[in-house]
Amino acid sequence: MTLRVGVPTETKIDEFRVAVTPEGVRELSVHGVEVLVQAGAGAGSSIGDEAYRRAGAEIVDDPAEVWERAELVCKVKEPLEEEFGFFRDGLVVFTYLHLAAYPKVADALLSSGLTSIAYETVQLEDGALPLLAPMSEVAGRMSVQVGAHYLERHNGGRGVLLGGAPGVRPARVVVLGAGNVGWNAAWMAAGLEAEVDLLDKSVDRLRFIDQIQMGRITTLASNRGTVEQVVAEADLVIGAVLVPGGRAPVVVSEEMVAGMKPGAVVVDIAIDQGGCIETSHETTHKDPVFESHGVIHYAVGNMPGAVPNTSTYALTNVTLPYLAELARLGVPAAVSADAALALGVNTLGGAVVNAAVAEALDRPAVALDGVLGGGS
Repeated sequence: MTLRVGVPTETKIDEFRVAVTPEGVRELSVHGVEVLVQAGAGAGSSIGDEAYRRAGAEIVDDPAEVWERAELVCKVKEPLEEEFGFFRDGLVVFTYLHLAAYPKVADALLSSGLTSIAYETVQLEDGALPLLAPMSEVAGRMSVQVGAHYLERHNGGRGVLLGGAPGVRPARVVVLGAGNVGWNAAWMAAGLEAEVDLLDKSVDRLRFIDQIQMGRITTLASNRGTVEQVVAEADLVIGAVLVPGGRAPVVVSEEMVAGMKPGAVVVDIAIDQGGCIETSHETTHKDPVFESHGVIHYAVGNMPGAVPNTSTYALTNVTLPYLAELARLGVPAAVSADAALALGVNTLGGAVVNAAVAEALDRPAVALDGVLGGGS
């Protein structure tokens, strides 16, 4: 028996993405899956209710009805406190959770007993994170245009153009982390002709990027001394460090920030995992920046939400196969057949079943197989 899918409107401030496109609804319908979409859920992504209706969805006005009738709720961002009341045993929630940064969400999930599956911990054998990758790419690319914006003097920055000008040195951009986020940030910054330093602990990863970029990006092995040196000289620092399922490590200390140039800019993309810049705290699209030690900090927790049409389609491209699998087969059969999806299960039956998430939350980890019989 298939699970009825519910797609509520996102409630996080300035979150305009929607979890499923009309094309995704159409694909689910082909598999016999019933889909409920809250009225207006796609409006922020420039997708109207009629498009969902034509694709086979039922449009529902009341968010409570979406949650109550759905057996599998598909979202973009973690549920907020006003949604905790919709939680119930037997429900499945499939979304970005980042529980290491949001322990109150973890508490609510565990007390309800529902099954939560996090996009960001679905992991392939080679370590790739397929459901995080497209949003990482978007955030990485956005970070450069955001940084360039706040480097402008009237926005509080040093008044530096990323690409410089003939006879004038370009901006110095430091990217911490060479994963999907960092690689895309460095690529965009180099495309704007900035001087780019890309740091990572993996020399193999740096070697790969160096071969592609052929010297346009300076690759550096990450260690405390090197980070101190490059951050002190930077006009723009982009934090792109990720630990799957865990809290991001602090790579740039408050002391380092205090030593940066006045009017320099920090973009902490890792903020939804706690942040990798010690002076960061999460901000919103409405109030995106703050100043600390004379340095402009941008730390919006849902950066891709600023370009929701692009982000919604990019996200559905990768989540849809897993969503269809879950809806058609149910959780036990779907995760038994797909090891990557099994790693996505964060909570089940009141227990944390992902080891990295459990460690980040300082809770005991329970083997998924041990409680799977009680899942939905």
